[in-house]
Amino acid sequence: MKQESFDPGLTTQFSGELRRTINRDGSFNVRRKGLRLRDVNLYLKLIDTTWPWFLAVVLSIFLAVNMLFAGIYLAIGAEHLRGNEPEMNAFLNAFFFSVHTLTTVGYGNIYPVGNWANAVSALEATAGLMIFALATGLLYGRFSRPSARILFSDHALISPYQDGSSLQFRITNARSNVLMDMEARILLMTVNTTDGILKRDYFDLPLERRTVYFFPLTWTIVHPIDEASPLYGKTAQDLARQAAEILILIQGFDDTFSQLVHARYSYRHDEILFGAKFEPAFHVDQKGDLVLDVDRIDELKMLG
Repeated sequence: MKQESFDPGLTTQFSGELRRTINRDGSFNVRRKGLRLRDVNLYLKLIDTTWPWFLAVVLSIFLAVNMLFAGIYLAIGAEHLRGNEPEMNAFLNAFFFSVHTLTTVGYGNIYPVGNWANAVSALEATAGLMIFALATGLLYGRFSRPSARILFSDHALISPYQDGSSLQFRITNARSNVLMDMEARILLMTVNTTDGILKRDYFDLPLERRTVYFFPLTWTIVHPIDEASPLYGKTAQDLARQAAEILILIQGFDDTFSQLVHARYSYRHDEILFGAKFEPAFHVDQKGDLVLDVDRIDELKMLG
């Protein structure tokens, strides 16, 4: 009996060439256009962006603010800043005075003179307190946000299972934090042509074990391929023709932060190997301890 198809939120109809639905880093293959400036949340962007981009943005804002105030001091008049360093030009003196004021360091070698210069320096000191408070909040948010670092095997496998076969892939926790109550959900996405229109179909894949209580080692997630499975009788050519992709959502409880964490991943048809099985990635040492070798999560053996 044909399983019911549904839309998990990734649309069923589209046109044109499409890359994978979920990228290797877990992000969705969706690019937004037409957003208005009021819709942009800079805080969320800086929380979610990579560390190099975050540091680059913070440094750029810091330099831009100091250059702005340096220009204001020069517009008021360089003579209103006393104690200038003679080996530096007027702009550099104003710029470094702005740095000292914004960061509230206040070495005292350069100081403002006159109402306007003092008013601008007071305004800058106030702005500096707010800017660094925001930067501190962003740093705290980035460090305190719970996140999962789940490693997925490079390939999913079609392997022998009991009297038939199964779809398998392996995951492990790359961090030393304790994850528990792990749950896996897997969808098969295929692309078919109906009346000349490309249409996606999604099928929930039942698992041998959808949840595990503890996750200190590896977890090989297995979908038994029986007559009710949408993968039943499918070859590598069939999966390629249908642009098949396995969509994965992993959810677990992070004991360190006492919060739920998620990880997303996918395997395209060309990342599914037929006739292979995973080699064990852990062993028992001489002291009786279980030793997990994370580097062996992708180690597999071709059969026959």
